[in-house]
Formats: sequence, structure tokens, C-alpha cells
Amino acid sequence: MMSIRQRKGAKASEVSEGGAAQQESVTLERELLSGACTRRRLWKVLSLTAGGAVALCAGVLTSVYLATLHENDLWFSNIKEVEREISFRTECGLYYSYYKQMLQTPSLLQGFHGLMYDNKTESMRTINLLQRMNIYQEVFLSVLYRALPVQKYLEPVYFYIYTLFGLQAIYVAALYVTSWLLSGTWLAGLLAASWYVTNRVDTTRVEFTVPLRENWALPFLAIQVAAVTYFLRPDLRPLSERLALLAVFVSTFVFSLTWQFSQFAMLLQALGLFALDTLDMLPALKATRLYVIQVTALLLVCALQFFNSMILGSLLISFNLSVLIVRRLQKDLKTGNLLSRLGKLSSHLLGVLCLTFLLNNLMKKTLNLKSDEHIFKFLKAKFGFGATRDFDANLYLCEEAFGLLPLNTFGRLSDTLLLHAHVLVLCVTVAAALAVAFRNLSGPPGRPPRGAGACTLGLRPETAYNLVHTILFGFLALSTMRMKYLWTPHLCVFAASGLCSAEVWGLLLRGARLYTPARMCILRYSVPMLILLSLCYKFWPGMMDELSELREFYDPDTVELMDWINARTPGTAVFAGSMQLLAGVKLCTGRTLTNHPHYEDSGLRARTKAVYQIYAKRPPEEVYTLLRALGTDYVILEDSVCYERRHQRGCRLRDLLDVANGHVMDGPGENDPDLKQAGHPRFCEEVKRDLPPYKQLFTRVFQNKTFHVYKLARDK
Repeated sequence: MMSIRQRKGAKASEVSEGGAAQQESVTLERELLSGACTRRRLWKVLSLTAGGAVALCAGVLTSVYLATLHENDLWFSNIKEVEREISFRTECGLYYSYYKQMLQTPSLLQGFHGLMYDNKTESMRTINLLQRMNIYQEVFLSVLYRALPVQKYLEPVYFYIYTLFGLQAIYVAALYVTSWLLSGTWLAGLLAASWYVTNRVDTTRVEFTVPLRENWALPFLAIQVAAVTYFLRPDLRPLSERLALLAVFVSTFVFSLTWQFSQFAMLLQALGLFALDTLDMLPALKATRLYVIQVTALLLVCALQFFNSMILGSLLISFNLSVLIVRRLQKDLKTGNLLSRLGKLSSHLLGVLCLTFLLNNLMKKTLNLKSDEHIFKFLKAKFGFGATRDFDANLYLCEEAFGLLPLNTFGRLSDTLLLHAHVLVLCVTVAAALAVAFRNLSGPPGRPPRGAGACTLGLRPETAYNLVHTILFGFLALSTMRMKYLWTPHLCVFAASGLCSAEVWGLLLRGARLYTPARMCILRYSVPMLILLSLCYKFWPGMMDELSELREFYDPDTVELMDWINARTPGTAVFAGSMQLLAGVKLCTGRTLTNHPHYEDSGLRARTKAVYQIYAKRPPEEVYTLLRALGTDYVILEDSVCYERRHQRGCRLRDLLDVANGHVMDGPGENDPDLKQAGHPRFCEEVKRDLPPYKQLFTRVFQNKTFHVYKLARDK
């Protein structure tokens, strides 16, 4: 009889062997995962190192390139000191003069006192320059130059311009980082930097306007955009988020401190945040923090500038406060169906706008602020809300820099393929943004709509922010040519990041039903590489030729004028003339001025109009009275202004003065019916004839091919 026995030993052995095999498999899997994680970590470190090195190289090479162009264009290292200073044209010379003034004072304390109680920038007035102008950067550089052991090796002017060109390295590096953050690959940063350089004519003008305020400010705007882009990333660690906020605050503060028009750029940023916040395309808490940072930074700058009236009356502060107040009152904005939310959004927008204008007007009337009224007069006339005869508004309207963006700009941007790439990326991203916005607004009642970060289209909050940024600044550039320098660098960033973006190529391939991960990856890297190669092939020879082209600064008439002023006039003499020329007089000679190019003061604008009557049809007695009321000892007349041909009829300075004075303009053409013939000839022409009525009040003391200097009689 057979019996069946359980083979306990065998079973135990099998279990033991199976467990060992399973444990060995788990151990092997862990080792493989650990090895993969190590390889990924190592690859990430190598990528960050390589990308950072390329960013540093791109920034430094751009800085050296621009500095070399500046040197080659002027032969800056070989010309005389007075010629170097004359090369800082218009307001650039005025700002640099305060750096020079700080270095010439025996002590820093005396230097600060001279800036706070200045009586040479505007005759017969003592003004606080730290309040009126954004010159803290000149103060900081002068302190730094005194403190560092570089005085034996580096002249003050080189310390100044090298600092500006060094900021260009930071600027390009910030653009590079922003593009890298948006796309996930530093190839986008390299492409953005390459486009910035090859489109240099439209991205920067630092090589010929070194001390201009925007050349100080725009690098910090680029840092701010990079920091905001990083801050808006989802799932940041608390420490990373705090560091990003600190970077946003510091860059916003420095940007505001270095440029008087920064508040208008920040207003556009605030409008973009407002649009994205109301459409639920970025976290509300992060938007609130950015609003608060803008206001805090601007108020801190206001305190440092001794409560500058232009800052106190800014639309930015009124708008941000209105957004925070209305949002607090209207808490259920992001609930309900599509129609309900559209109604709430409309009332929210109306409430914010009404409160903004109410707060702004209340602030201006309470403090009697008029510092920026010329800007709003200019905007009103520019956008067709009625013609104006206001001299200040027309002065801006007739300048090419404040006109519409010329069409040839788009031709230059197309030559580098930047415009084509930007249009492609813009169309794809706008389509995704519209789909996300519609989905968010049409979410079911009682459930908050999904944000951009959760959308299957992949429009992340940081991408949405940069999209709105490039659209708003694009409209600004189209309306005002001078503002293109705020837009075109970000154009490079946005186009480059889009071409290297997996999301953009994924959307395009899915739309064409051709999507595979391999195709997306190939396009993401091959297209930017091909564009980089084409840029090198097309523009490298021209850049080398440009670097080898040598010129020299040549302006003998202005040099002769400055030398004569230094040698033949007392140090306390007061000079009147055009704003642009007087900035050079202040820098080269240190003489007192009646007016200057920093136009953000109502009193100064009235002074400038009074001085410019030397180019109007006014009798000598009236001109003399106006000039002597400002303490003028010498007046400089320029043939290039008196017989101006640069502008067409109606935009010449003499035409603007004639219209403002109610006189008919010179030359053939139409005039408004209420304008009358002037009762006197044009002063700048008639004074040169040395007729008795003019000669007894104005004595010619200097003359060359460009300038005529007249000394005013002490008594009428």
C-alpha cells in the first residue's frame, strides 16, 4: 500500500531558494535605480556646469564686443579728455557730470552735500539732485572708485564705461538664463544670446549712449524677468521660493532706482499679472506677492529720492493697490459657470480701473503733482485724442524716437530669422493660452477651474507670464520706437525658448498628427542648431569687418567752444541755450545752466520754453527780459537749430515755437486759420546782423562755423 508523504524539507528549501532569488532581484533593481539616479544627477551637474560656462562666455564676449565697437568708433583711448566728455551727448553728459563732480570733491560728505544742495544745474534755484534725477548709480560708482585700489591703473572715465559694458555681460546672461528656464535646455540660451548680438541695432544702443539711464536699468529688468520666471514654477521648495522672491525684490528695486521711466514698464508687468491672475493662469498668492514687491520697491525708491513727486503720483502704485483692495472685496471671483465668471470679471475690471484713476487723481490733486503731465499730454495727442499746440507735447511728438516703430525694423529682424521664429512660437503659445483661459473660465460651478500648470496643453504659469510680457511690450514698441529696447531682447528670449521647447513642438506635431517623442526631440534640438549655424555663416564675416573698421571722434567746433568757455568766462557764469548743448557745457566746463535735458519737472519745462524763445519771432527786449530773469550771462545760438532742416515743416523747433506763440510758420505750406503773422523777425537770425536794438543788449563774444555766443548786457 502506498502512502504519500509531505516533503517538508523540499518545500522549505524551495521557499528559501525563491526568497533568495527575489531578494537578489530587488537588490539588483535597487542598484540599477541607484545607478540611473546617479547618472541623472551627474548629467544634471554636467549640464548645469556647461550651460553656466556658456552663459558666462556669451555675456563676457558680448561685453567685449560692444566695448570694442565703442573704442573703434571714437578712438576713445586716444582722444583728449574734453573730446571724450563731448562724446557723451545730450542727457548722457549731464548724468556723467555728477560722477565727475563727486570725484572732484575733497570728501564724500562734501560731494553728497553738493548734490543735495545744487545751484549750478538750474540757475537761481537750489535743487536736490538725488530727488530730481536717478543718479544714485553715479554716486555709487564714485564711492567705489575712491575705495578700490584702481586709481593708479584706471582713469575715472574708463571705470565708468567698463562698468556699463560689464552690465551688458550680466544682461545677456540673464536673457540666457530666462530662455533656459523656459525651455529646459541651455541651447535656447545660446540662441537667445546670438540673436541679441546679431540684432544689435535693435536690441541695444549702449555703444554710443553709454551713460543713458536705460543702459543701467535694463540689465536689472532682465534679472527680474528671470527671477519671476523661476518663481512662477510650480512645486518650488520653500527655500527656493524665498530666494526667488528676494531676487525679484532686489532687481525690481535697482531697476526702479536707476531709471525714471521704470514705473511705466512695471505697470505693463502689473497689467499682465492682473490678466493672468483673473483668468486663473497663475497662482493667486504668487501674483499677490509680486504686486506687493512692486509697490514696496517703488516706495523704497521714493524714500531714497526724498519723496519724488513723479513716483508718488505713479499709476503703478494706484493700480496695484486697487487690485489688492478690489480682490479683497470680491472674493468669489473664480467660481461659477462661464457667463457668471465673465460678468464677475467685467465688474472686477471696472472696479479696479475706477479705483485706480480715483486714487491717482486724489494723490495728484492732494500733492499738486505735475511732474509727468507732459507724458500724458503727449500720449493724448499721439493716439488721436485731439490735436495740441502744447510745446512740450509737440517736442516729443516730433522726435523720431517717439514715433511709430519703422517698418524696416521688421526687415532686420527677419534677416536673422528672429521674426519668423517669434511669429511661429507666438501663434502656438497664444492658441494654447486661449484654450487654457476658456477651459478655466468654463469650469463647472463650485469647483475651481484648473490652472495653466495642470492643463494638458502644457502652458505653464512661467510660460504664460512671458507670453503676456512679450505681447504687452511688443505693443509698446510698435507705438513708440524708443521703447523697442524693452521688447526686442525679450523677443530673442521668447523665440529661442519656444524653438527649444518640448511643449511647442509637441503641440505642432500633435496638430499635424505626426507626434512621436523621437520626432519632437529631433526638432527641438536640430532647428535651433541649424539657425545658429546659419547665423554664424551669415553674420560672422560682417562682425569681423565691423570690429576691424576704425573711426575717430571729430567735432572741432564743439571742442573750440568748450575750450573758449573754460579760458574766457568766469566760473560763476550762467549759460543759456539748447538742452542738449548745455548738458555738455555742464560736463566740460562746470558752468551754471538755465535748463537741461532732464525734462521731468514742470518748472524746468517752463524754463526751457522761455530760453527757446531765442529761436522764435520775438523782439530783443522780450528775449533779454526772459533770459535775465533766469540769471543768464551768456547765450549760445546754434545754426543747426536756427536753420534746422532735419525735421519737416511743422516739426522744426522754430515751427513749434511759432505755433505755441500763435504765429504763422515759415516757408510754403498750410497754417491754422487763427495763426497770425509775427510782428518781429526771428531773433536767432536778426541778432547776427548787429543792429542797434540787438547790439545794445547782446554782444557777440565768440563765433565759429556752428556756434555764436552772446554776452548779455548787465542793465537793459
